[in-house]
Amino acid sequence: MASLTQQDRDAQRRSPYENLQSPVESVNSLAFEKAHSDPSVVDWEGPKDVLNPQNWGPRTKLAHVLLVSSFTLYSNLAAVMFAPGAQYLVKEFEITSSMVASLTVSIYVLGYCVGPFLIAPLSEIYGRLAVYHICNITYEAFTIGCALSTNASMFLAFRFLAGCAGAAPMAVGGGTIADMYKADERGKAMALFSLGPLLGPVVGPVVGGALTQYSGWRWTFWVIFILAGVVSLVGVVIMRETFEPILLERKAAYLRKTTGNDRLRARTAKNITQGQLLWRAIARPTKMLMFSPIISLISLYCAFMFGLTYLLYTTFPAVFQVKYGWGPSQAGLAYLGLAIGMIFGVGLVGAVSDKQVKAAKATGVPARPEIRLLLSVWMAPVVSIGFFWYGWSAAGDTHWIVPVLGTFVIGFGSFIILMPSQTYLVDAFGAEASASALAANTFMRSLFGAFLPLAGPPLYKGLGLGWGNSLLAFIGIAFVPVPFLFYKYGERLRARFPVDY
Repeated sequence: MASLTQQDRDAQRRSPYENLQSPVESVNSLAFEKAHSDPSVVDWEGPKDVLNPQNWGPRTKLAHVLLVSSFTLYSNLAAVMFAPGAQYLVKEFEITSSMVASLTVSIYVLGYCVGPFLIAPLSEIYGRLAVYHICNITYEAFTIGCALSTNASMFLAFRFLAGCAGAAPMAVGGGTIADMYKADERGKAMALFSLGPLLGPVVGPVVGGALTQYSGWRWTFWVIFILAGVVSLVGVVIMRETFEPILLERKAAYLRKTTGNDRLRARTAKNITQGQLLWRAIARPTKMLMFSPIISLISLYCAFMFGLTYLLYTTFPAVFQVKYGWGPSQAGLAYLGLAIGMIFGVGLVGAVSDKQVKAAKATGVPARPEIRLLLSVWMAPVVSIGFFWYGWSAAGDTHWIVPVLGTFVIGFGSFIILMPSQTYLVDAFGAEASASALAANTFMRSLFGAFLPLAGPPLYKGLGLGWGNSLLAFIGIAFVPVPFLFYKYGERLRARFPVDY
């Protein structure tokens, strides 16, 4: 974990409001009056207020990003880490239905579809921190339930609930980053955050295969529980609230108490009841998905690319265990091609994304959120190239490294499609609604991740690895213009189809 500067440590030790002037002076401060003519509105103490998360030290911000990324990593590890052991659970619980057998793995991802629609709105009402802590605790409890299950029904129930709770960092993490970083600074942070949902399913089978082979399927859940517990405890110690409306409301409550002025209110306060606020927040992701072409089409594009990656996983046992004669633990290593490709993608996106925004600002014109999609415009064909490479090398008589290199290209290309798209949504909808925008995106992505792989076995049985993967590559080619179309017309679409949130 990144060490904190002396400034960061001093800020943590102080009372949150220690730096405020006396209450009356604070309300009537020069900085405040410059920002607002209404002295009853409570805001930050100027642009450099140390209580504003955007003014935290870089190491404090990085510590929060690394923790949120760790939350997403262990949550996504659990999505497929159990997959190598599913056959042993099916045998132990005497499951005869092939659909139920498939659900033992995929029902977790279905939890990702449901969870964000409640979790993201709650984070925009009660703050990010409470949602992280509560969901981490419930996630660990449901993971224990999976490890101790004695029948299929019990296991499926706990597995689904664990998926719902595990969706929290993916739904809320982008909002946390938007809270702390200005638009031209959040590219690297979003790259780190986006790595977890992609890297977890890749690393999971590597670890899960070895654990299942030597310790049994239940230990995949005990390892996740231990990992989640350690990271969650670190989060309790280090993390602070980042959501501006919550922080300003706390400040307003403090000033109301100390001044006796009940008219004081936060700048971000809304003149509606708590119940109305909750209902509006819960309905927001659904409204965005239904009425905003930006959300619905970007989410569909991301979902298809994410689903293709999950579908690819269904071919690995046939290729690396059957064709090359690898054991379960060895076959898990085949996923490392995807993992390394994604890590290279992180490096490229992190290096380029913020520079593109700053270069656009340097022209004197405010940078459009669509600038984030420029890298995807250039790299859109890469995923299809990877599928052609992997499919025909796996179908032919080649050394095992050749199809693994094909998966490297797929991992690299998929990250460069998915990550800028998420950052685009965060930039386009801002800190207040970014969690809801990402909740809609997570829903679509998880839906495709759960069901598209079911098409894998019949697809490859009918067409073979070569033409089966070529079909996926051709579909990917059809999507190549999508980033360019959003880059060119996205601003116009946002203006024409605004969503009242």
